Amino acid sequence: MERILGSYRMVLGVAAVVAAMPAQAQQKPAPQSPAAACVALARAALGDDVQITATTLVAPAAAGKTPLPFGGSLKVALPQYCKVAGVIAPRKGVGGRDYGIGFEIALPSNWNGRFLLQGGGGLNGSIRAPLGVEAVGDDSALARGFAVASHDSGHKGAVFDGSFREDQRAALDFAEASVRTVTVAAKAITTRYYRKAIAHSYMAGCSTGGRETMLAMQRYPEMFDGVVIGAPAMRTGFSNLGTGYAKVMFNQSAPRDAQGKALPERNFTTADRQAIKAGLLQQCDALDGLADGMIMNVAQCRFRPAALQCAGEKQDGCLSAAQVGSLERAFAGPKDASGRALYAPVPYDTGIVDVAGPVSGYIVDGRTDILGPPNREVTIDLDAQAAAIRADWMQRLTDTDSWTNLSTYLGKGGKVLFYHGVSDAWFSAFDTLDYWRRAGEANGAGWADASRFYMVPGMGHCAGGDAFDSFDMLGAVVDWVEQGKAPEAVVAHRTKPAPAARPLCPYPSYARFKGGDPSAPENFQCTAPTGETL
Repeated sequence: MERILGSYRMVLGVAAVVAAMPAQAQQKPAPQSPAAACVALARAALGDDVQITATTLVAPAAAGKTPLPFGGSLKVALPQYCKVAGVIAPRKGVGGRDYGIGFEIALPSNWNGRFLLQGGGGLNGSIRAPLGVEAVGDDSALARGFAVASHDSGHKGAVFDGSFREDQRAALDFAEASVRTVTVAAKAITTRYYRKAIAHSYMAGCSTGGRETMLAMQRYPEMFDGVVIGAPAMRTGFSNLGTGYAKVMFNQSAPRDAQGKALPERNFTTADRQAIKAGLLQQCDALDGLADGMIMNVAQCRFRPAALQCAGEKQDGCLSAAQVGSLERAFAGPKDASGRALYAPVPYDTGIVDVAGPVSGYIVDGRTDILGPPNREVTIDLDAQAAAIRADWMQRLTDTDSWTNLSTYLGKGGKVLFYHGVSDAWFSAFDTLDYWRRAGEANGAGWADASRFYMVPGMGHCAGGDAFDSFDMLGAVVDWVEQGKAPEAVVAHRTKPAPAARPLCPYPSYARFKGGDPSAPENFQCTAPTGETL
């Protein structure tokens, strides 16, 4: 522990030394070529526990030449930058495995004075390229001139490999400590490289990265000026309980095998899925003034599965009474024996019937996918599972859904944008909305002056789906922090089935069609719903 604390003191010391430089040295650093500065950084003495393992001056890259973590390539050109690789507090841990917080920093030659920490994904375990591609549309924070840092949260492993939890320090680093440790070190290195202070600091992430960004805002409120939080994995024990419960509810209307196990692959046929989507659109699509297959007015969509029930025997185009019941129970969310909700309801949206991706929409199709084999159970003990979740010490430290006192973050002028895909099959957009509302109740009028929440209709987990899923939230929060321009509509784009753009509006408002070309964003207006909302 003393070694870890020593690393914290060291990186804070580096930052203090730089901050103590004479004002002239900070404002007018001695001329130094990027190549020389990058080489010098490799030789920098940062203490025993923060080790720079490599520095490379990376040449500019044309658009389409930089691979992205999940396939494809970056659509914009990248400038020349110094790539710094390192590790904090390397050590041998449980099982003789190598541990330590691996990190990378991209320091562009055309630095704009801003710093960005990018969030991770899954259970981390690898360092994603420090490009800053979350919530920037087809752009990159690095291309815009940000210094960008990325890290593995303290262990190496596959994205859903949880074996690192056996090691206490690795578990603590993943749960919360790595965010602060890397930020302090990366800021110190950035300041040392440029020989001037960072003007503004930001963080952005989705899923686990969203949770990490929430964590930074809640537990380290002085570190960032603005944050963007996407579909946060803020209480995975109970969100997993929610999806597990939904699968069991669906299984209750599925055919059974000889052992009484459900056959979910035979539950909702292609015709059933088409009927569900058609019925959903019939009830909710035109609420935004345009029947185009997109449910923009999320706050007033009240889909009633019972309207699709067959009048007589089951046939294509309608649902059985058992199927209707399973839909209603699954989307309502699990409750304990006293009737208290254990997880949020799930919104009805167009992506719930999807079977094309690596993970099906919320209405499961019985495939083995990246989450594991299909659930075939027809009963679930919710109270027992909830008790186990509450008893998990690491889960409680990792979760970010409870803390709503943001007085320090808001008091220093911090801004936050939330976004969530309405068709997210992993985490309910209504759960994130619930946190946003509770934070509003806890922080009063200051919350309305510092936060916005954006629903993204049709979008799955962080991206994808039949959605306008390319949008620049980072630019919006930067303008809010630095220019005082509070965001309203954020224009979002898509390329399929044809190029089009549409505004995303702060919840509960929605993009209402005014007339004209529906592919043009100026033909929509953010409109507050009238009457009752969800």
